[in-house]
This record gives sequence, C-alpha cells and structure tokens, in this order.
Amino acid sequence: MTAPSRPPLKSITATPNGQQHADEAAARTAVGEPKDVAEGVPIAVRPDPQTGDGRYPVAWLHICAPYGATPSASSRCLCGWNRRAFGRTRVLALIANHTAHRDVCPLRSPQEGRDTA
Repeated sequence: MTAPSRPPLKSITATPNGQQHADEAAARTAVGEPKDVAEGVPIAVRPDPQTGDGRYPVAWLHICAPYGATPSASSRCLCGWNRRAFGRTRVLALIANHTAHRDVCPLRSPQEGRDTA
C-alpha cells in the first residue's frame, strides 16, 4: 500500500541570477513648518494625577492563617527588620513586636542631632 502524496510544506522560490540594485528614493520636499510634537499630544506639562501626599509604606506585616493549619506571619521593614513566626503564640508575639518596632524604627522616628530640612 502506498501513502498518498502530499504537497511540500515549504515552497522554494527561485533565486534571481545577477546583481540587483535598490531603487533610489525620491527626494522629499518639506511642506509647511516643522512640528515639535505629534498631533494630539498636549504641549503643556500637567501635574501627575497619581502623585500622593509624600507618604509611602515603610513596614509590612503579612499574616497567613489558613483554616485548620498552622498560622504563620512575617514582619519586614525598610530599616532591615525581618522576622518570621510559625504557630499561634509566636505569631501573636510577632504582631506585638511589629507594633513595638514602629516606636523604635530609625526610619519612622526622628533622630536627635539630625539636620532637618
């Protein structure tokens, strides 16, 4: 039994013989004045509507307490504070430590002798 013939998957195009030169582009003439910006783009600079009031997050507390499983928590701060806890009592202690860290964090509390703007 012979397999049915099928068309080739790729067609091979003939390669032209000899050198071919690209057509030279026609010289363009400028019409009108040059534009500084594209049409429809506002020229006036507007204030960024997403700019906030200058506040940004410094510390994060992530608590994961799935039903019927061991709860876990992590506390992180930009100053380098990085703690994790597993189990109910340790997670509760970490929450208390995270809250207490707010008062002693060098990024949140003003330092004495530091130049202020």
